[in-house]
Amino acid sequence: MYYSFIVPVYNRPDEIEKLLLSISQLNYEGAFEVVIIEDGSENTCKTVCSRFRESVNINYLFKSNSGPGDSRNYGMKKANGDYFIILDSDCILPESYLNHVDRFLKKKFVDCYGGPDAAAESFSDLQKAINYSMTSFFTTGGLRGGSEALGKFQPRSFNMGLSKKAFIVTNGFSKIHPGEDPDLTIRLWKNNFETALISKAYVYHERRISWFLFYKQVNKFGMVRVILNKWHPETKKLTYWFPTLFIMGLFFSIGLLFIGQYWLILFYAIYFLLIFIESSIRNGLIVGFKSIIACIVQFYGYGTGFLLSWYKINMKKVPERTAFPNLFFK
Repeated sequence: MYYSFIVPVYNRPDEIEKLLLSISQLNYEGAFEVVIIEDGSENTCKTVCSRFRESVNINYLFKSNSGPGDSRNYGMKKANGDYFIILDSDCILPESYLNHVDRFLKKKFVDCYGGPDAAAESFSDLQKAINYSMTSFFTTGGLRGGSEALGKFQPRSFNMGLSKKAFIVTNGFSKIHPGEDPDLTIRLWKNNFETALISKAYVYHERRISWFLFYKQVNKFGMVRVILNKWHPETKKLTYWFPTLFIMGLFFSIGLLFIGQYWLILFYAIYFLLIFIESSIRNGLIVGFKSIIACIVQFYGYGTGFLLSWYKINMKKVPERTAFPNLFFK
């Protein structure tokens, strides 16, 4: 099997340099290529790519800006592989990554896989805290962290594999962003393609992020989920309401304190204590404390985004592109 790494990038040559360095150090003995899709960047990574051409088979493509989903589609159309490995530009691969993928697919082939999201020791405390919040069983059910999540596994495009056959049948990613990856996964299922988690095929996801950017990211995740529920009503789950109800309950528990009622806040205190203990064991006390903040930001951002989107789309019946034009590329 010939693999093509598909990496869209927008104004981030420094991230591409780290990613290509990690790819050049893979211990996989087979041939593969790396397709870099420059999505209309002003600060391009062309020079960075040229420095790695002797150690990595790179196909550098420049195109006008159309978003990450369309850029991935463009790259897959130009790629030579029969299996595509889609990565975000801010990922770093461990040297055994491709070996784990190849062994898994040779043993149990699937047309789409996803791998976990991990934090390297070099990451900042904030990056580690956000990584914990995004991957912990206590916050997301281990959806991104390599746990066997409830129900079918939905790969995410920061670390995702897709066969050429599946790409041709589904036409790849849609114009929505974020949310293009779960939308693709659902369409894969509808076309009888299987997905799987390869727990050993993790990447170090070095998000360039702040508290505010994290909030904006998860807020969009919440908005998009309602749109996906509209497009694919058979995928609706009550659990998607959990962040909204969690935040409403937290505010209500704080209000109860003013009338001397402490029972509800105790449940939240126990929950936050469990997060603090688990994250501190993994990452230290400072990250443990910041993980509590990350959890609150994540649930507040996602929960309020979900509620707003649900109100506009389901109650006011506003078309999704009219309600949230910033979530769609033309």
